[in-house]
Amino acid sequence: MRTLWVLAAFLGLTLRPADFLEVEMAQGTQKVFLNDNTTIVCKVPGSPYLDVKIMGITWFRKNQVSKEESKLFEFFGHHQKALRPGATVSLQRLKRGDASLQLPAVQLHEAGEYRCELVVTPEKAQGRVWLEVLASPVSNLSPEQAMVKSNEGKNISCRSSWFYPENINITWKKWTQKDPQYLEVSESIITGPTIKNSDGTFNVTSSLILKPSPEDGMIICQCEVRHISMVTSQRFNSTLTLTESEDTAPWKIIILLIVFVLAGWVLLCYCFQKSLPISRCCHGKRTIGNNTH
Repeated sequence: MRTLWVLAAFLGLTLRPADFLEVEMAQGTQKVFLNDNTTIVCKVPGSPYLDVKIMGITWFRKNQVSKEESKLFEFFGHHQKALRPGATVSLQRLKRGDASLQLPAVQLHEAGEYRCELVVTPEKAQGRVWLEVLASPVSNLSPEQAMVKSNEGKNISCRSSWFYPENINITWKKWTQKDPQYLEVSESIITGPTIKNSDGTFNVTSSLILKPSPEDGMIICQCEVRHISMVTSQRFNSTLTLTESEDTAPWKIIILLIVFVLAGWVLLCYCFQKSLPISRCCHGKRTIGNNTH
């Protein structure tokens, strides 16, 4: 009995509990932008000095679709292998308890659950973190400036490209001289289908069809793009200046011609009335002269 107690005490001194070795990883989801380099944190708290000769580190990634784990990097003893090109763990930092994985040029398909497995003989600890890969939209509004005729439709397009994930929100606002406050536009908006690019990102185009009235004056349209990859939204303005429509221009020309004709007629009558007494006077003088003779 005494022998068993001594053996248990000896094992208790040499073999620590399995949860004695711990690793700390990012809380929640770790986010990275497409094509950026990232470091997935995995550290032993307290930054102890570790003997790399008796330890090992292995990194895994679980596929989002198949749920299968694949090995990305492994190190133990004098063996070091990166199964994902460019994946590495700094051995100098590993001695201080930092087993963080460095990944260059992260791609969309690399999103998923990452597992860090650290072994310091005879102990083992592991941690998990979810990596989300994002791509911010590249957006533009066309045209930025345009001349538009009243009561005629004008198409304004807001295009967002190379974003991920697919969900995106594009809204429209309008400002006119008649109503100088930005108003949300909900009608005459056509949003095309979301198109997937070869790299997994998406494109989409939203169009606003405007038919301004003559009293609108100058119009400013605003396209606002919201996406999970951005803290603030993107905003783009298009300025439309109203010109005369073709159907009203001829009438104005006709009216101007009529005004000119009437003005000419009035001027002619006025001149005629002014010249009439002079003619009579001259005619009278000729008559007197004839009578004298």
